Amino acid sequence: MAINENFLSFLWQFRLFTAQPLYCVDGERLRVIHPGWLNTHAGPDFMQATLEIGGVRWVGNVEIHVNASDWFLHNHELDKSYDSVVLHVVYAHDRAIYRGNQTLIPAFEIKEIFDVRYLQQYQQLINERTVFPCAAQVTHVDPLTVSWMLSRVLADRLERKSDELLQQVKHLQGDWEAALYHCLARSFGFKTNTVPFELLAASLRHPILVKHHRDPLQVDALIFGQAGFLAGAFEEIYPQQLQEEYNYLRKKWRLVPIDVSLWKFLRMRPASFPTVRLAQFAALMWRTPVLFAELMHCRELHELHHFFEQLSTASYWDHHYTFKKVSAGAHTHMGISSVNSILINAFCIVLYSYGKHTANQEYKDRAISFLEEIAAERNHLVDSYAENGIKIENAFDSQAILELNKYYCSQKKCLNCGIGVKLLKR
Repeated sequence: MAINENFLSFLWQFRLFTAQPLYCVDGERLRVIHPGWLNTHAGPDFMQATLEIGGVRWVGNVEIHVNASDWFLHNHELDKSYDSVVLHVVYAHDRAIYRGNQTLIPAFEIKEIFDVRYLQQYQQLINERTVFPCAAQVTHVDPLTVSWMLSRVLADRLERKSDELLQQVKHLQGDWEAALYHCLARSFGFKTNTVPFELLAASLRHPILVKHHRDPLQVDALIFGQAGFLAGAFEEIYPQQLQEEYNYLRKKWRLVPIDVSLWKFLRMRPASFPTVRLAQFAALMWRTPVLFAELMHCRELHELHHFFEQLSTASYWDHHYTFKKVSAGAHTHMGISSVNSILINAFCIVLYSYGKHTANQEYKDRAISFLEEIAAERNHLVDSYAENGIKIENAFDSQAILELNKYYCSQKKCLNCGIGVKLLKR
């Protein structure tokens, strides 16, 4: 069975060795006081390990390889950060390794001192052809471990998304209102039309919308015009008015619309058509042009829902899902699942990010609290985890599942997952 570095790291991290006491390849006794902290970035695999080798205490880094000679395969001899390695943990010791100053790095070979059943269980887990690797076994893991892992990956998700948003805030020269505007636009795309919504927000700066927020027709004209939907001839009054307003505003602000062909309608329910989403987005923009300022004062979930409860699109959309085609009894009111999706992916992320930016834990805690109150997202992926025994009660849980699947399950990183480790150590 194939051995890889992830599996060796698992054995080292949890000290799953069958031999005691331990010895380095040169015969010196090894005592692992602390194996170090797993490093997920560049550099040695474990940082700040505390070891006793031959009676001498060492504090430094540990590097893991299948074969000792892999040190050169990975070009570590060219990287001075590896001079801090105090122990080389290998499956097979086929070569002595020296630091840049020509001092020998002690080596510890584990080829013959681990229970092969760990490897068999690991191979069985990653080779499972189920929705996620441990689908058939996850019910054997105690709920506390599952809850801990979901909390861990949810924290990772919030940190990752906030880092991305903070980069955008920097690009926008610290304009948080504009940052929320971009985040909302992306959220209104609901995956299928995320890209054109992002391009729309990039082509239509937020301050321009704010200048026209008192005139709903002008806001609609700017958004539909920049989206590329106001080209050509129209027979109905409303699109004619939009076109007239947009032609004026386009020249005034020197605007260039995006290509209308970017928008996707195929295999979508009419109520989710991009034209409907654009109308809803426009209604939100002219109703509350300074959303960020209001968001910062929201302490209850119903206050966030309030932004969407009074959204009023133009009456034209009561009878249309697209331009030029009448649809009797068109329904353009935003459903609760759509609203919740925007709260999760825009409002909560911006709130958490602002808390991180200002070092204000209250904002971060409030964002997490909102996620705990918002209903869990329902989709094929989330449902598959629920059907296999993972309890998903709210958006906190469903967001954690999305992160867990993307960065652990789909990459078969069971050895880095608390749930997977628990199963392997049973």
